[in-house]
Amino acid sequence: MSFQDFTKLDVWIFARKVTNSIYTLTKKFPSSEQFGLTNQMRRCAVSVPSNIAEGCGRHTTKGKLVFFYISRGSLFELETQLYISLDQNFIDEIVFSEALEEIQASKKLLNGFINYFKKLEDGK
Repeated sequence: MSFQDFTKLDVWIFARKVTNSIYTLTKKFPSSEQFGLTNQMRRCAVSVPSNIAEGCGRHTTKGKLVFFYISRGSLFELETQLYISLDQNFIDEIVFSEALEEIQASKKLLNGFINYFKKLEDGK
């Protein structure tokens, strides 16, 4: 499989799932958060599959890794925002746990993807 066909990659498919979950979750946030945490979480979530896609379109392994690392950073940022959402009582423990589990699973997939490309880079 060509990595340019990113839409077939589990790591990208799962990142889309996380993004859709975040959109659903943030629909229930207070309207006062529309331009605050809601917007921040959505932008962050969208960044994950977007950067995976952009990385797949790069010609060099080093170029790919830059975007995969950005994607991973966005997952860590999103996790932090999820904790803040819980702290502010915008979500309950059940919703928090489900979303956190998805984020952690996405991180694992992405870490495996990054490790694959790091081995390619190291093999040069």
